Amino acid sequence: SQGPISGVNKDIAVLQCHGDCDPLVPLMFGSLTVEKLKTMINPANVTFKTYSGMMHSSSIEEMMDVKQFIDKHLPSVD
Repeated sequence: SQGPISGVNKDIAVLQCHGDCDPLVPLMFGSLTVEKLKTMINPANVTFKTYSGMMHSSSIEEMMDVKQFIDKHLPSVD
């Protein structure tokens, strides 16, 4: 039987972001998650970005990276 990650999903692009000062979800867990993900889908399509000094929150830099990722991988809506 096929799991949720099969066929075309194997080539999906993934952006994972993590603050290096997150007290709730340590950076090590983000690193372990991205390594597991790379075994499930095409590792060339997985991007892991860390943000210096960011805690369990977000930042302008992260949101700009998310916007750039969306602009690159999703079709325009206009």
